[in-house]
Amino acid sequence: MDDPTAPPPSPRNRLRAVTLDEGSIARGSANIDHEREVAIRDLLEANAFAIVGRDDGPYVLQLAIVDDRLAMRIGAEQGEGQITHMLSLTSLRRIIKDYFIVCDSYYDAIRTAPPSRIQAIDMGRRALHDEGSRLLIERLKDKIEIDHDTARRLFTLICALHWKG
Repeated sequence: MDDPTAPPPSPRNRLRAVTLDEGSIARGSANIDHEREVAIRDLLEANAFAIVGRDDGPYVLQLAIVDDRLAMRIGAEQGEGQITHMLSLTSLRRIIKDYFIVCDSYYDAIRTAPPSRIQAIDMGRRALHDEGSRLLIERLKDKIEIDHDTARRLFTLICALHWKG
């Protein structure tokens, strides 16, 4: 899906709704809540999401953390053929931890640091976000096809769920 010469994705290969399991959400800072809301809104506005071997979208997605794994419950918009993919977060754990450290530094820097410092921290934050997105694409490739922008927004949601306060 990342090939710029590929035809546009089918309107069926997309997410129509995304919800987060309330039991998985640790109430956090306003910054984390805001990032989660923006990621969901942005994800629904533009995404490429296809289940390998199926063409019955658009899809609805519920994300949850179950036993330190990501549960992705996916169904066709009409509610038929629901599947759940479980994804170990082990390979993402270091990136998520580093991402939160950099995000905390970024939010602290916004209050007092000069613009050059804020920009440097933000570049580091984006680099970690990109690394997490690439890893997510790789880990899902045999199950779910997503483009880079969709992976970035999903990574944000995974971080928001994984955050323990």
